[in-house]
Amino acid sequence: MNDILQSVKAKRKVLVVEDEWINREILSNILTVEYEVVCAENGEQAISILEREARSISLILLDLMMPVMSGEEVLRVCRSRDEFSQIPVIVMTQEEDAEVPSIRAGADDFIKKPYNLPEVILARCERIIDLYEKKSLIDSAENDPLTGLYTGDFFFEYIKQLEKYNDVQMDAIVMDIEHFHLINEIYGRSEGDKILKKVASMIKSELGDTVGIACRCSADTFYIYHACTSDYCSLAERILDEIASVSFKCAKIRLRIGINKNVDRNDPPEQWFDHAKQACDELRGDYTNQIAYYDSSAHDRQLYHERLIRDIDSSIANKDFIVYFQPKYGIEGEKPILRSAEALIRWKHPELGMISPGDFIPLFESNGLVQKLDRYVWEEAASMTAKWKKRFGFATPVSVNVSRIDIFDPGLEDRLIGILDKNGLTTSDLFLEITESAYSDSADRLIEVVNNLRDKGFRIEMDDFGSGYSSLNMLTTIPIDVLKMDMKFVRNMLKDEKSLKLCELVMDISRFLDVPVVAEGVEEKAQLDKLKSMGCQIIQGYYFSKPLPAEEFEHLLEKEFAS
Repeated sequence: MNDILQSVKAKRKVLVVEDEWINREILSNILTVEYEVVCAENGEQAISILEREARSISLILLDLMMPVMSGEEVLRVCRSRDEFSQIPVIVMTQEEDAEVPSIRAGADDFIKKPYNLPEVILARCERIIDLYEKKSLIDSAENDPLTGLYTGDFFFEYIKQLEKYNDVQMDAIVMDIEHFHLINEIYGRSEGDKILKKVASMIKSELGDTVGIACRCSADTFYIYHACTSDYCSLAERILDEIASVSFKCAKIRLRIGINKNVDRNDPPEQWFDHAKQACDELRGDYTNQIAYYDSSAHDRQLYHERLIRDIDSSIANKDFIVYFQPKYGIEGEKPILRSAEALIRWKHPELGMISPGDFIPLFESNGLVQKLDRYVWEEAASMTAKWKKRFGFATPVSVNVSRIDIFDPGLEDRLIGILDKNGLTTSDLFLEITESAYSDSADRLIEVVNNLRDKGFRIEMDDFGSGYSSLNMLTTIPIDVLKMDMKFVRNMLKDEKSLKLCELVMDISRFLDVPVVAEGVEEKAQLDKLKSMGCQIIQGYYFSKPLPAEEFEHLLEKEFAS
């Protein structure tokens, strides 16, 4: 601060309160070198000056023994009035035994008369002013000016200090006001500020004398560090009841509360509240609950998913993703015949080992990354099909998945044709599977894309048919070449009459559409026989073969063609 004042050639103002003229002159001469000096002859004059100029005064030099109003009385007034309380006071007296009582009464330092050491007086004035200015800066940064709660930085610093002496089990709590930005936009920022102040006031009241502190971390988010309790519902209700008792323009205010119970002191405090914030954010849009507890297992799952998302590109580049091939057999004759195969993706992570497709495929479908996997599978499947075609002189068609996000890629057709051209294949070598769920999204776009692909010779298979997304009416307008029956029906068809009836219904639909059916998930001969009796043409499942790595599938092809 001193450097800034010097740069603008400004001086701090010092109020000298001294009844003896000669002492005022001496002090003025000493201080004028560094400060702007204002003098008062007694306590009443000093208070009058303070009432006019308190904001500009950096220090008071106060004589104790004065007529009209003593220094002790001035000191009491200064410490009792908010507008004066932040001005430091140095007491001046000849009485040595007055030093301790003056300090206890609120004085910040003590100068003994006579004033025969100017350098000591200047040094003490400079030190006290500097200390108060630094304290003032700290105070302004320590508390949120709107609510009076701690700011985030000081909140976490005080927690670290508290933890040195505290062995009580503690909870980290994050409280958020639902759609607060809309309150500001609709009713005005002043209305929003009233609500924030009221919530902060209630938090302070609830903390009371308990072990706990709170801060306003951001616009409408409050952090509370509180001794463990199970009664947070009552806390939320009391706050909302109190808010409801005050006249606000917005009729309904909703709090979301995330709680990290009994925090793990091995983790940093910031992490405690990150976890509580995660729980709080899970309540967005949920109007049936207002409290959520942090679940470490769910967090671990989230970290695991983030790891998978982070590693997808490197694993594609390193070919950690492996394409397996599951055979499809025609069962119309006496002997099953290998008709085609489905390309399935597996992930052999260099550190995590084999990762289940059930872990990464739904994750990548939800965030659009599945498109990268699809393109990788298309390339790998086409490459292996070309290899087998060259070796055996005949290609066994391979089905690859086309995800919903691929349908909206304007370059889809050119990309698929380009892959075929690069590998010397035709559209009869690569079948396209589109999941039934894709047929319920943007049907017009899907019909356009599927028609274009079929015009180029591709065979379209509707995957997971019967999983409940498409309507029977849509089947009359959407072009398909094959129905793949959802494996859940097959799995339960011999145990559940409804599943059996649904399998029969799918067969009836296929006959109506004049397209073949592929039954997935066939694991038992009884299932095979039943499906064959219904007229099912193609079977895929563990009864014939599990998904095979390319090398093993090649051996299977070798045996098939040899026979």
